[in-house]
Amino acid sequence: MPDNAETAAAKSGTIKKTSNTTEVFKRLTSHPTAMAGLAVLVIYVLVAIFADQIAPYKYYEMTRNYLKPPSSAHIFGTDALSRDLFSRVVYGARYSLLMGLGATVISVVTGMFFGCIAGYYGGKLDEVVMRITDVVQSVPSVLLNMALSVTFGPGLFNTMVALGVGNIAGVARLQRASILNVRKMEYIDAATSVTCSDGRIIVKHVIPNSFSSILVYSTMEIGSVVMMASGLSFLGLGIQPPTPEWGALLADGRAFMTNAPYLCIYPGIVLVIFVLAINLFGDGLRDALDPKLKK
Repeated sequence: MPDNAETAAAKSGTIKKTSNTTEVFKRLTSHPTAMAGLAVLVIYVLVAIFADQIAPYKYYEMTRNYLKPPSSAHIFGTDALSRDLFSRVVYGARYSLLMGLGATVISVVTGMFFGCIAGYYGGKLDEVVMRITDVVQSVPSVLLNMALSVTFGPGLFNTMVALGVGNIAGVARLQRASILNVRKMEYIDAATSVTCSDGRIIVKHVIPNSFSSILVYSTMEIGSVVMMASGLSFLGLGIQPPTPEWGALLADGRAFMTNAPYLCIYPGIVLVIFVLAINLFGDGLRDALDPKLKK
């Protein structure tokens, strides 16, 4: 009898989600700006994966053509150390996307853990978690990420961890709010009535049915993290030379804005297009998951 009741609870919570998947996919594919953003993101991912084959030079390779403007030999020009800028921008996609994805995974996984605990159990535990997030979110995000970057130190992994830790509070609060709505559903009461364990309820019923908001948030957060990572690298707190992260490329080119503006123009354009594409896809995904939000 308990097994049948739990199966019924699972079906009521998961069959509906499965049946909605097709509708969500149809709404997403019919969203032209979301599909355009997704196409651009796919190109960026392919560039990051196949950077070794696409870039004509290694990102650290010197060509003896110092500060040469864009030409047929160097379509983005060369920097002050005679390195091909196009190659460095291509390799920069690998490091910038890795930074954004890694930091987002850290913040989402950790934030969901604390959000699930706070939202499901409530009481004093919820109060403690929420007050900690209030304190963290009261600090400006730029200042918080700068402080964490100084604490962990520069470098790819350390900057990734610093950015991930800085965004945990926002994910935890969002996950808690989603779980508070899911807890009112009948299938949660059905699973509880048959003494299903808390861990099983959270993993099988609560998280899958409250994940849509986290999915949209995570998509948008990747762009924000890439922007923040670029800002930290621009300030000298993130990835260090000669690693060709986009923000580091902007930092390298700011000293030559008057006589070689292309050193900042091309990395800046690539960064702006990436953030725009991921925001367009995130907006479309949000509309697809909850069409009532679409104006």
